[in-house]
Amino acid sequence: MNTHDIILVDQHDQQVGTGEKLEVHQNGWLHRAFSVVIFNNEGKMLLQKRAYKKYHCGGLWTNSCCSHPFPGEDTFVAAHRRLKEEMGFDCELTYHHHFIYKVKLENGLVEHELDHVFIGEYNGLIVPDKDEVADFRFVSLDVLNEEVHKYPQRFTPWFLIILKRINTLLSS
Repeated sequence: MNTHDIILVDQHDQQVGTGEKLEVHQNGWLHRAFSVVIFNNEGKMLLQKRAYKKYHCGGLWTNSCCSHPFPGEDTFVAAHRRLKEEMGFDCELTYHHHFIYKVKLENGLVEHELDHVFIGEYNGLIVPDKDEVADFRFVSLDVLNEEVHKYPQRFTPWFLIILKRINTLLSS
């Protein structure tokens, strides 16, 4: 696992400090994160399967890209940086919403994030970093919602929250 400091925040996304990534997840401290959701021009969502060797949620399907901004790094800039690093492309992104969640993970770590969600559209070549991404695919929301209903354990906990929010907004 690569180690670096991430941004600790309060409930209002105000920075209250920094902490080493593994220590933050061991203690379940609230920290800033982001998730990128990419659609293609057919309305299909780009999913990635996290590399199996990731320090948590390895082998699970999730949104197109997710990570933490570095201390002093703007979250929007970090989302673009990480999209290029993980998936090998960049595209226009729009801020969508944020949410806070806390969940215990399979290996004793705790994910407690204030997660900023960005949405974009991309139709070009995807060249993922094999150290980060085991697989990827575009899937329609209908098929995805059916899969999530039948096999929620195949998806990351934060992605399930994001998908529910996207479904709610699309149905209203």
